[in-house]
Amino acid sequence: MVGLPYRAGVVPPRAASFQRRDGSGLRVGLAGTDASTMVRPLSGPGTRVVCGLGGVGKTQLVVDFAETVWAAGEVDLLVWITAGSRELVVSSYARVAADLIGVEDAEPDHGAARFMSWLASTAARWLVVLDDVQSPADLRGLWPPGTTTGTAVVTTRRRDAALRGYGRHVVDLDVFTSEEAHAYLRTALSDRPRLLDDADAVAADLGCLPLALAQAVAYMRDRNLSCSAYRARLADRRHSLAALVPEDDELPDEHRATVSATWSLSIEQANRLRPRGLAGPLLEAASLLDTSGVPIAVMSAPAVLELLAGSAGQVVSAQDAEDGLACLHRLSLITLDPESQTRTVRVHALVQRATRNIMTIERAQLLARTCANALTQVWPDIERDTDLSLVLRGNAYSLNAAAGDHLWASDIGCHHVLFRLGRSLGDCGLYAEAKGYFDMLHTVADRTLGPDHSTTLTTRYNLARSMGEVGDTVGAATAFGQLLADHLRVLGPDHPDTLTTRFDLALWQGKAGDLAGAIAAFVQLLTDHLRILGPDHPDTLRTRYRLAHCRGEVGDLAGAAAAFEQLLADHLRVFGPEHPHTLTTRHNLAHFQGEATDPAGAVTAYERVLADRIRVLGPEHIDTLRSRHQLAYWRGKAGDPAGAVTAIEQLLADRLRVFGPDHPHTLTTRHNLAQWQGETGDASGAAVALERVLADQQRVFGPDHTRTLTTRHNLARWRGEAGDPAGAAAALEQLLADRMRVLGPDHPHTLATRDNLAYWMKQSSSDS
Repeated sequence: MVGLPYRAGVVPPRAASFQRRDGSGLRVGLAGTDASTMVRPLSGPGTRVVCGLGGVGKTQLVVDFAETVWAAGEVDLLVWITAGSRELVVSSYARVAADLIGVEDAEPDHGAARFMSWLASTAARWLVVLDDVQSPADLRGLWPPGTTTGTAVVTTRRRDAALRGYGRHVVDLDVFTSEEAHAYLRTALSDRPRLLDDADAVAADLGCLPLALAQAVAYMRDRNLSCSAYRARLADRRHSLAALVPEDDELPDEHRATVSATWSLSIEQANRLRPRGLAGPLLEAASLLDTSGVPIAVMSAPAVLELLAGSAGQVVSAQDAEDGLACLHRLSLITLDPESQTRTVRVHALVQRATRNIMTIERAQLLARTCANALTQVWPDIERDTDLSLVLRGNAYSLNAAAGDHLWASDIGCHHVLFRLGRSLGDCGLYAEAKGYFDMLHTVADRTLGPDHSTTLTTRYNLARSMGEVGDTVGAATAFGQLLADHLRVLGPDHPDTLTTRFDLALWQGKAGDLAGAIAAFVQLLTDHLRILGPDHPDTLRTRYRLAHCRGEVGDLAGAAAAFEQLLADHLRVFGPEHPHTLTTRHNLAHFQGEATDPAGAVTAYERVLADRIRVLGPEHIDTLRSRHQLAYWRGKAGDPAGAVTAIEQLLADRLRVFGPDHPHTLTTRHNLAQWQGETGDASGAAVALERVLADQQRVFGPDHTRTLTTRHNLARWRGEAGDPAGAAAALEQLLADRMRVLGPDHPHTLATRDNLAYWMKQSSSDS
């Protein structure tokens, strides 16, 4: 029999470059937890269950705690048990009982019971650690008793409800913070500072996972690789994750397995939980998507259910898929957050990579198509929820990066989800991002499929449209003209894609200043649409819409209003009252009716359109915010400029929140707020506000963007109104030269600049 103080079992050594946690990586599942508990979450009597992904440092956290309290004399008995199975726990309990009591039971179960009785009755201070519990069932009847002098700590990858109980506090251990990861690398490579050239980036690439960082450091030291050199190998897809860590017999800090092997047992366990066989395929699918959050709706979409049914050999429901995700969560392979607004699944980036590394090419292709189909199935046509849109785009980006060529095929081109991603960027007003994305997509399509493939031509179409949306109207018109020539050659004059390209060529021709040419082109196109598609086809109605709009832009306001009235009747009949096309037609009808004769009527009409857009599209949809913008404009035009200022100030707050400060619509709102500020009589304030807007537009759009040029035009006006006609004339003279260079001498904006220059030159000479 031994005396106290006493240590039983072998406590693993602290890692060579052990990094203490500051508490931010620890989450205690206990209501009312205070700051001191967050710093030392294992302290105090009771039971702590430390759970988390394999490799986050659970064992090292507890080693440090155990050695600290032992060295401080805070415990009389320290028991460390590697709890890989129930048999190991029972035999370890029995051995400690024999040491403490001096009685060795023939039956280990009896010895275990004797040890637990001793813990329950002793006045000694004790700490029992059960490290790496594989299953809650292994501790059934073996949980150390709750006493005022005893502390039990359990480490496990499991998150089952069975691990919770009276007196047990769950500590969810996360990865290192970025500061902790950097501190670890500095310590681990302190004798080789040359290797620390890109330490923060390595930490980020490895997701701040302690085990991965330790094994990466060992790999770098053995090969004298710098952080940047290691990152280059990590980024090279030809290298598997297993190839970028030491061999099994070279692992540091007595690690039992490599990063990848650490998770293999967890995956096997998750697959054995009910519903059996679903966890593995679900993790495979999640490994191709966004590490920061995959909507549960994607993981239970019909395409994924079909994949799971093939694995399970039976029909699988959406509930089965969610239960399979719960199995992965219970093994800490994913983090399931069903209570978040978008209900998401998060997977560590290295778990994803390790999962992808063991896929066959055929399996990877199947999973890539499955995930692409799933994203397409859940992506709404009308993106009411801006947060969901952002998450879906993030997942599409991740899928494109992970899937490589698996989303491309010579017969079908690229998967539709890649176009859906670009379209979403444009629909949300992220025009520059859409242009960059379609430029990249066109490069891949041209290289992979050739210049005349339908997918390549479609990417050119989207790229040309994005060019116009970022302000290069002349470039867009030129690009559509070139595309039309290729469509005519490859597809013929009556192909739907050829007709669509003719539509956009006319559209951007008009936006570039040639309204007469645009009207003539739309008239010819309408004739062909009626012949080929009929009067009720959406493309025919769309051509009528643009033709009516162009007539209004050339000054035929009454004709434009009448054309929109006729078009609205047909939209109501063909699409119904709540279709987005119908709402857009009502929006434009209100505008031209107001411009023609009735500003007050426009206010009433926009109030009704806005109410319907909020109900149908949601309050944050880009078109809803557009209607709010127009409503504010017409309130000002109807004689209430102060009301317009108030409405635009409220709109600006929402556009800043939804889109951010550099979004084109946010900058337009700031521009118009300054305009109405001037209309209320504050010409100097309007000029100051427009100077600030101009600086941001030049930074975001560049000096030659049409919006930048428009702001310069209006800034000159308000400088003149504020008492500086000479300054206004000088600014307009410079603007005229730029508008002639960018837009040409006959563009309406160029002509308007000429007129205003003459006015302010006259005002300047009168003052002098």
